[in-house]
This record gives sequence, structure tokens and C-alpha cells, in this order.
Amino acid sequence: MIDFRLLSCVAGLALAATTAPAFAQDEDWQAWDVVGGCRGLAPLDNVETGPSLAFRDPSPATIAMRRELLNPAVNSFTFREAGEVFAHRPVSAAAEPSDLSEAEGFLMPGDYAAFAHATHTDAMLVMRDGAIVFEDYRNRYSPDERHIGFSMSKTIVAMLVGQALARGEIASLDDPATRYWPALEGGGYDGVTIRNLLEMRSGVDIEERYDFGENPSLAACIHDTAIVLNRARFADFGIAAGRRDEPGNTFNYATLDTAVLGRVVEEATGLPLERLTAARLWEPLGAAHEAFWLADGPQGTGRALAGMGFNATLRDFARLGQLMLDDGIVNGERVLPEGWVDRMTAMRPLDPESPRPGYGFQTWQLGQEPDAYSAIGLAGQYIYVHPQSRTVLVKLSHYPPGAELDDVVADYFAQVANTPM
Repeated sequence: MIDFRLLSCVAGLALAATTAPAFAQDEDWQAWDVVGGCRGLAPLDNVETGPSLAFRDPSPATIAMRRELLNPAVNSFTFREAGEVFAHRPVSAAAEPSDLSEAEGFLMPGDYAAFAHATHTDAMLVMRDGAIVFEDYRNRYSPDERHIGFSMSKTIVAMLVGQALARGEIASLDDPATRYWPALEGGGYDGVTIRNLLEMRSGVDIEERYDFGENPSLAACIHDTAIVLNRARFADFGIAAGRRDEPGNTFNYATLDTAVLGRVVEEATGLPLERLTAARLWEPLGAAHEAFWLADGPQGTGRALAGMGFNATLRDFARLGQLMLDDGIVNGERVLPEGWVDRMTAMRPLDPESPRPGYGFQTWQLGQEPDAYSAIGLAGQYIYVHPQSRTVLVKLSHYPPGAELDDVVADYFAQVANTPM
């Protein structure tokens, strides 16, 4: 049995020793200007798409605040206030929000309070057979506040891909991305299929590594230029990206892959991501609150950040998990194509010793529970679906940078899923 209080103490010591100085004392982090560090990486595609919603040209103070997004001293706050700091595009609540039923009689296993504290929990919810059996809010969160989902957003994009495929807007998962976004021709994404993008096997030369400073990594350049400074569009960096492996060969987790995938969906459907999400997911789900996608820039050309930018309430994230558990059906109506959830969650093996031993279409295997799968986001965001017990868990968190708690969370999620009513 894990001693969560000891874990919390150790995490706190590690944070004090290693993480805090990176924000409090690193002058490069505070003063770095991506334009000087990333010359030659300017976007090549400047076709305007209309006025950006909720866009404000970022002032120096706003830029400084945006760079504190992951600061462990304030990230419980910044994760719920992202819409006040970043450009974003709203996703309307359903015209007739649905009620989520509640059931009594479920007791969380072990010492939940210690687990929640040790794993930096902001909010957590458990559903069993479609009814809420446990719900908890911490750190001044409330049921109507949105929390950033980070890479849980990728799973939403995969849902939209399945819908576009069923509608014939995407002809085949084996189509090259260039069929829908020709600007990719001649670069590292030329010849990469939609399936390759879904599986994070594009072969494109990028590492999900955020090295800032005088010699920033490509991922750092993209983040700061597109998201912090609003001077470029995130997906446009895919146009000039290089190639390091044949498409389909090697798993390489890269948010740029999902950014390109999101742009492909927009080109295939003719609709921006926020409108697709509202019409094809939020409305049929009966979502109770407006959500939003963070957006890049510059003004007039910014788009929703497909790979990391979705923000929603705890219960509305749970609706997404229940949608997957119910094979894409809501109130008897099919929202996701028949069989698409099975395709999304058919895991290709990765490291069997890792707490994430498999990856499907923008979804993870978390732990070793048979058939369970997850949407997972940076800093401890989870939608966990356990089909055998018909359980959905959502955990929203504020991990400090570098925290590795997947094994602890996977173990506790398995305990919760296997706890009877």
C-alpha cells in the first residue's frame, strides 16, 4: 500500500530542491524572446481565416503571465484562469443541457484525502453506470469553473476525425495529410497519413522537449511563438518540419502531430475546430457549460490549439468519458461512429514496464487493467474509462513540472474501478 502522505512530503522536497528555481531564478525563462532564438522558423502559410475570437494583442505583462502557466507556485490558479490570460475560441454549451444522475452508496477506497493531496488534485469525479457516485472540488474550484485539459484535447480531436470519416469528409485514414492540407507538400509531413498522425508515428523530426534559452528546441519555439506571443500559428510549423524516420515506423509523442491533424480536420470539413466541437460533441452531449479552445495567432489568422488547448468543467469532461464508455451513444443517439471507440482504444504496445504501456488513436493505456483506456494531459489531467466495471473517472490536477505520478494514479484508479457499490 502506498503511503500518500510520505509521497506528498517527498514530492514537496523534490519541488523545493529542483523545480522552483527554474521559475524563480532562471533569467532566460523570464526574458527569452523566441523571435531571436528561432530565426528561420516563421510560418509559411499566412492565409487569413477571419477575426480571432477573444483575441487581445498580448502586452508585456500578459506575455510574462503566460510564461508562468506551469509555475508550481501558481499553476492551480493559472489552470482555471487560462481563458483570462490566453487568446481562445469559445465552444457553446448545449441549447438544452442534460442532467447527470447521481447515486449514493459508493465509498472511495483507501485514504482518498491523502491521495488527492499527494497527487495535486484540483477536482475528481467518479461515475458508475452513468451516474455520479463521487465528486470532489479542491483549491477553490467549483462545478462551473473550466480547467485546462492539456493533451486530453488530443482525444477530442480523434473523436472529430472519426465523425469526419463517417460523414465522408475524410475518405480514408490512409489518405496522406497533404490531400487535405496541400501546404505540407515537400516537408517532413509529406507522405504522412492520417493514421500515422493518430498513432503518433509521423516520423517527423521533433521531440516533445521544451528547452528554452539561447538555443531553444523546436517544441519550445513553437510554444512561445504561437501560444505566448501570438506571432504564428502552431500547426504552420509542420510545413517546414524535417523528417527523421519513415512514417508509421516509430512512436514519437509530438503535439505538432495533433496540431497538423486538427488542421487536416478543419480543411476536410470546412469548419474551425471550435464550431466542430460545439456542433458535433458539445451539443449532442448536452454539455452544461461553455468550453473553449486556447488559440494561437496572429490576429485574424489564429486557430484553436488542437493538441493541448481544450478547457471544460469537471462534469463536462466526464460526459466525454461516458460517451466513450457507451460506444459513442448518448440518449439513444449515435454521436461517434459505430466501432470508432474500439479503433481509438486498440492499443499498440509500447514499454511494458511503463505506467503507459500502450497507445491507440490519441488515447493511452494507463496501468494494466484489462481494456481500460485514458485521455491524459500534462500536469495530471485524466479521463479514465474502465469498461469492465462501467466506471469513468476524471481527475484534474496541478502537478509541478517533472512530477511522475502515473503509476500512483493508475494504481488508485484501478482500486476505485474495482470497488463495488
